[in-house]
Amino acid sequence: MSFFLNIIGRNGLIFLVGIMVFVLAYRYSINIFEWVEQKTYGTRSYITLKLEFLFIEIPQDRLTYILLASSVGVGVFVLLFIGVIGSWILGAILGLFMAFIGFKAPRWIIDFLVERRIKAYSMQMVDALQLLANGIRAGLSVPQSIGMIVAEMPAPISQEFNVLLQQNRIGMPLEECFENLAKRVPLEDNDMFVSSINILRETGGNLAETFDTIVEVIRERVRLQQKVDTFTAQGMFQGMTIGAMPFMLGFVYYLQDPDSMTPLFTTPLGLVMLFVALAFDFAGIYVIMKIVKIKI
Repeated sequence: MSFFLNIIGRNGLIFLVGIMVFVLAYRYSINIFEWVEQKTYGTRSYITLKLEFLFIEIPQDRLTYILLASSVGVGVFVLLFIGVIGSWILGAILGLFMAFIGFKAPRWIIDFLVERRIKAYSMQMVDALQLLANGIRAGLSVPQSIGMIVAEMPAPISQEFNVLLQQNRIGMPLEECFENLAKRVPLEDNDMFVSSINILRETGGNLAETFDTIVEVIRERVRLQQKVDTFTAQGMFQGMTIGAMPFMLGFVYYLQDPDSMTPLFTTPLGLVMLFVALAFDFAGIYVIMKIVKIKI
């Protein structure tokens, strides 16, 4: 290696490495640009789409500022704050970490809100389908029965069925409106409901009795899911407790002997060990949450 450096020189080696990087970047430029777009504008588009599902309106430019503030803004603030009161190296590491978390956090929050909305929709399906069956027994049409759900049921199911009615009123076939509902709310119970109503509208049959059967199936599934959630609550609590123990023990050690904890945040070896410990801690929490989360 030293002989090679003596021949081409340090500047020549830098030029050669630059050429190699350029060739690789040019060769995989399309993939690189697609990855960058997915991680930047793709994230914004994903959040915008989910906000529409949540019936929350935020302009695109304001959403861009929010993403920049939660990532770059938070990272720069942590860098300056830790750098002024402590170490700039630690500030740079924590700043990069917080910038990454801040960029990913809006998507995680949106996914949590979407999952909560879908769960609330699932819990309301029993009452909504029962109301729909009663309306059909009373002689109402399917759109009129859906109107009863919109008028009498709370959000989110009233909002979703209202979108269905609005699409039907502008000329979209009712079958296509139900298919769009199944795409917006990806639930097995919703797919079963949409498939049954579209099939029965084409072939004929008793919609009220079919809805009663679907209601019984959904009710039993909800009861089983509640039992599973009760049994797995202890495992989730244990996972959160185990994940919080390193932070609690570190804080206790710092209160008892601050000098012994200072090298962990001020030396390169300590920072590496701290990063590895945090990575293993978060990985353990992720694995535990995946194990205790059972889908019915």
